[in-house]
Amino acid sequence: MINTFQDKLTEVGVDEAGRGCLAGPVVAAAVILPADYKHHLLNDSKKVSEKNRLILKKDIEEKAISYAVGIVDIKTIDDINILQSAILAMHKAIDKLKVKPEFIAVDGNKFNNYKDIPHQTVIKGDGKILNIAAASILAKTYRDQIMTDLDKQHPEYLWSKNKGYPTKAHREMIRKHGVNLNHRTSFKLL
Repeated sequence: MINTFQDKLTEVGVDEAGRGCLAGPVVAAAVILPADYKHHLLNDSKKVSEKNRLILKKDIEEKAISYAVGIVDIKTIDDINILQSAILAMHKAIDKLKVKPEFIAVDGNKFNNYKDIPHQTVIKGDGKILNIAAASILAKTYRDQIMTDLDKQHPEYLWSKNKGYPTKAHREMIRKHGVNLNHRTSFKLL
């Protein structure tokens, strides 16, 4: 894995979590790492255990030059669609950075221009570029915490386990209890 997509400009890596979920917000993170940052556990958040994601979250937050998280709510997801909401969450995260990036490395293949800053999309970038992997860890851990908190209010949907993803058990709970205000009504829930 390489640290950055390019090495001439101050680069931020961005990624989102929760795009394929039936419930909860979409969360994005933006991370600017020091040029010499390394961690043996760092990888795409989907390939890292929950325990190791929490270890990485602490390390990234302590050592990053700057990081931020952006959240887009369910109403916006249902109003403008999940792709545009994920991109909006990335923009919100970049907005909150304390250091202005000169280049944006984005996980995936879609992104809308952000101000006048050049960007590059990278398919499976969270497994190729460290700053995107770091963003994927933060986006996932922050979103997982939101879903765990929502689970305390609505334990019937098992969100502390499924985090809002379309598991068989989650769909069975929707069938049994109906939808609530945390479900994305623009999605095929059943």
